[in-house]
Amino acid sequence: LTYVVCAVPIFLIILCFAEVSSRFKDTGGPYLYARATFGPVVGFEIGWLSWIVRLTAFAALCNLFVDYLGYFLPAFESGIGRAVVMTVVVSFLTGANLAGVRLASLVGNIFTVGKLVPLVLLVVVGIFFINPERFSAAPPSYRDFSASVLLLVFAFTGFEMAVIPAGEARDPQRHLPFAMLTGTAIVVVLYVSIQAVCIGTLPELASSQRPLADVGGRLFGMTGSAVISLGALISVTGTMNAIMLAAPRLLFAMAEQGQLPPIVSATHKRFHTPHVAILFSAVGMLVLALSGTFASAATLSTIIRLATYVATCAALPVLRRKSGHKQAPFAVPAGGTVSVVALILIAWLFSSSSWREILQAAAVGAVGCVLYALLAARRHRARYELGLESAQP
Repeated sequence: LTYVVCAVPIFLIILCFAEVSSRFKDTGGPYLYARATFGPVVGFEIGWLSWIVRLTAFAALCNLFVDYLGYFLPAFESGIGRAVVMTVVVSFLTGANLAGVRLASLVGNIFTVGKLVPLVLLVVVGIFFINPERFSAAPPSYRDFSASVLLLVFAFTGFEMAVIPAGEARDPQRHLPFAMLTGTAIVVVLYVSIQAVCIGTLPELASSQRPLADVGGRLFGMTGSAVISLGALISVTGTMNAIMLAAPRLLFAMAEQGQLPPIVSATHKRFHTPHVAILFSAVGMLVLALSGTFASAATLSTIIRLATYVATCAALPVLRRKSGHKQAPFAVPAGGTVSVVALILIAWLFSSSSWREILQAAAVGAVGCVLYALLAARRHRARYELGLESAQP
């Protein structure tokens, strides 16, 4: 039920993204929308938070990758072996993205197909082994239910990564809204089906460290457990590849707008990719992956991500007023109402988090404000010195 409930605010948020993104065709995604709508200060803060979201999400998934790899190679679950695996994974994905968007997209497509096959197989076979009695349970408390919905936001989000590298995509104003909406619809059906099979076939689900692998083992034996674990590894790798594609483009877009040092917008002479931004992002991802856990990184990523969604949802009615009678290529029916309801539901999700989580997200935002002030002061000083020099004979 929490999957279905969580899908409602996510779908409304995506509708806002679909219309707002259809007005732009450059790289930047939420950062670009916030800057164009609310000005450079808000734009920088959203860009900063969106970049941090990518890093924390990657760190969470990198830890999950090692957990599932432990099914095949237990020696790499902890210690030096765990650090080595994370370093190799980050290096591989960094290399693929340095080589160009085309290769990164090909890798993403391969991993998408690779992860869907075992998951669909799990659902198709598992549905015949579901024990309906396992679905009988006492209704959860409001606090537990809302906290579960908040946690599932991490599973549903990521759709906004598709809009970030829009400047390197073909006809993004037409394709991106369709991709986000249809992709999310497929995800909802798949998530609910997988969860139903897991609950109906695995009595010890709540204590399982690798639930998909355990369900695969119950349905297909040791071979099934191995295949599903491999599918989980492929799934996580595909998502990490998408994050590695999107995160550097945020820095690149901010540098192009003059809000980060020009070196960040440098592109590789051969591959034409933002190699400095890619390498900088990769280092941040590796550091966070080595220093955190899946749960801690996923929770922080979710809270900060919701804050960035507020800007895009609020941008929809503002951009409508700014554009006058000019309609967006993708216009949401009753878009103003959709925007307001989405913002209310985001506030509800915020209310489900703890004060500790809120304070952590606020601290990250405060760092962004300090960084903006420092960079703005540096730019002002550089312009002042340039003015003095130009005034000299």
